Amino acid sequence: MEWSAIQNLIDPQLLIVVAVCWVIGYILKQTPRVPDWTIVYAVGIVGVIAVCLMLGWSVESILQGVLCGAVAVYGNQLVKQAVKGSQDE
Repeated sequence: MEWSAIQNLIDPQLLIVVAVCWVIGYILKQTPRVPDWTIVYAVGIVGVIAVCLMLGWSVESILQGVLCGAVAVYGNQLVKQAVKGSQDE
């Protein structure tokens, strides 16, 4: 799947939610008492709640929230792996 296809799945007005999810994930990662495995779920829940507050409660809003959280986590992993890959060379 191409990045442009993913961009078409998320409503452009919700890109701020992706950014907020990314920041929440970063903050949780820096918090010592938060296990890493819970961060993905927390970011997903924040994404769903934020989108539902913006667009109203519907199935589409829930799906958009899940996508926002998933793109934030995926984007974070892309950055981390790119940095790690450049350091290994």
